[in-house]
Amino acid sequence: MVKEQSIDPRILQIAAKIKRLRIEKGYSSYEKFAYDHDLPRVGYGNHEKGTNFTFASLLRILDIHNISMKEFFKDLEG
Repeated sequence: MVKEQSIDPRILQIAAKIKRLRIEKGYSSYEKFAYDHDLPRVGYGNHEKGTNFTFASLLRILDIHNISMKEFFKDLEG
């Protein structure tokens, strides 16, 4: 049996922040947000769950929200 790997709590904080930014933009659906911003729907949904992350995908999301890395990470605990 394969043991399920737990997700680092810091990644979950990043995922929650990405979701919060989407909701603040007025999108209740991650699928609609992904569609409107030409992002892979399933991939973006996984980002909000804290899986399937790359730095490139995070930077793309920050660009969509017009937010710097400094701004994004300022209220996250590490």
